[in-house]
Amino acid sequence: MRITVFTPTYNRGYIIENLYKSLQRQSFNDFEWLVVDDGSSDNTEALFEKWSKENNNFQIRYYKKENGGKHRAINYGLDKAKGELFFTVDSDDYLTDDALEKINDWEKSLDKNKKFAGIVANRGYDKDKTINNYFKEEYLDLDLMQMYTYSENGKRVLSGERALIFYTNIHRLYKYPEFEDENFMTEAVTWNRMANDGYLVRYYNDIIWIFEYLEDGLTKAGNKLFIDNPRGYALWLIEKANFEGKNKIDMIKVYYSIYCELYKKYTSKQIAEFLNISLIKVNILKSINKIKN
Repeated sequence: MRITVFTPTYNRGYIIENLYKSLQRQSFNDFEWLVVDDGSSDNTEALFEKWSKENNNFQIRYYKKENGGKHRAINYGLDKAKGELFFTVDSDDYLTDDALEKINDWEKSLDKNKKFAGIVANRGYDKDKTINNYFKEEYLDLDLMQMYTYSENGKRVLSGERALIFYTNIHRLYKYPEFEDENFMTEAVTWNRMANDGYLVRYYNDIIWIFEYLEDGLTKAGNKLFIDNPRGYALWLIEKANFEGKNKIDMIKVYYSIYCELYKKYTSKQIAEFLNISLIKVNILKSINKIKN
């Protein structure tokens, strides 16, 4: 199997057919559609019972599990995937008709002597329009942390929503940490770890993923997701700062910024646990905050 198109979904029965139809239109057919239903209470299961019986050029594998968040669904999907490449596509979006054909061709062109984790392509509102900036070259071979910093003519060109396709065997080495009672973990945690270990990805400007922001989407939930899942939030920011080689003063600033996000909801003792630092250090952060206010 060449590609696993993986979709975690939760109560998206009203819109997931758009993705299904786009998979039926693909010009490349050596793929499976692996779906992990994260505890939906709508008609999602009935849809997949119907679609699994239809005459498609690809296999549909549908699993339903207890709600645990997208990161747990991805971990589950990585254990089930049969494809050489693992492409996570959200259930409220869909693909251009040539998306999988491009992925197949792009992967064949990668230099096997280099340490590649996968490919990054573009997302757009349609096949010709994106809010992301374009870079000048046909492609760029960089790591995933360079999404934060790489610029051309003073303009960042790799930030924004992107389509990421990884080698399945590599992604399995970078599953998402799972914290009890937390249902969200930013995908950047694993991307940063790959980059820190020296893995490259090849970036393309081509739009292969069509998306829109929905009122029930993760992006719309914004900062509340991080505050409600503080261990994962702190892990992401602290690891990122360490990977970037921040000095002690800058690390204090990172801890302080996290404290300022969390102190209205959590006790100092809880924050000390989230940040994995002593209560004394948290009280210092608390004092700084009082002085600044």
